[in-house]
Amino acid sequence: MAGRKPKPTALKKLEGNPGKRKMNTKEPVPGKGMPDCPKWLLPEAKEEWKRLCQKLTEMGVLTEIDMAAFAAYCQSYARWKEAQQHIDEEGSTFETEKGYQQQTPWVGIANTNQKLMLQAASEFGLTPSARSRIMAGSGLKKEDIDEMEEILGGSD
Repeated sequence: MAGRKPKPTALKKLEGNPGKRKMNTKEPVPGKGMPDCPKWLLPEAKEEWKRLCQKLTEMGVLTEIDMAAFAAYCQSYARWKEAQQHIDEEGSTFETEKGYQQQTPWVGIANTNQKLMLQAASEFGLTPSARSRIMAGSGLKKEDIDEMEEILGGSD
C-alpha cells in the first residue's frame, strides 16, 4: 500500500485530530495494561524499558500487545549506544595497510540502529516532532474555552 502509514487512533486522539478526518471507529482496541519486559533484552535495553514503559502506558500509546514493537525500540537503542561507545573509544576511522582511512564497522552499526530506533520511537511519540503533534488534555473543559479568544489566539 503506497503513501503514509495510518496513524493509530490513540495517537490521533492525543493530538486532537488536527486534520479533522473521520477516525477509524472499527480499529481494534487492545486491552490496557503494561507489557512485561522481555528477559532476552540487552541490559541497556532493559534500562530504557524501565525508563519509558510506565510513562508510555499512562499516555495510552503502549499496551500489552505492543511488547515486540517497544522491545525493538529498546534493543535498537541499546545496540546504538554500544556502537557509539566503541566509536568514542576507538574513533570512527582506522588506517588500512595501504595507508588509507576507512570507516570502522561500528559506524555502520550505529547508523543502522539509530535509524531503526528513531523509526520505532516515532511510533510511540518519542521524538520531538512526533510529540509536538500530541495535545494532552489541558484540564479545561470545552465549555470553559472562549471560542473567540481561541480564534484570535488570546487567553495566554
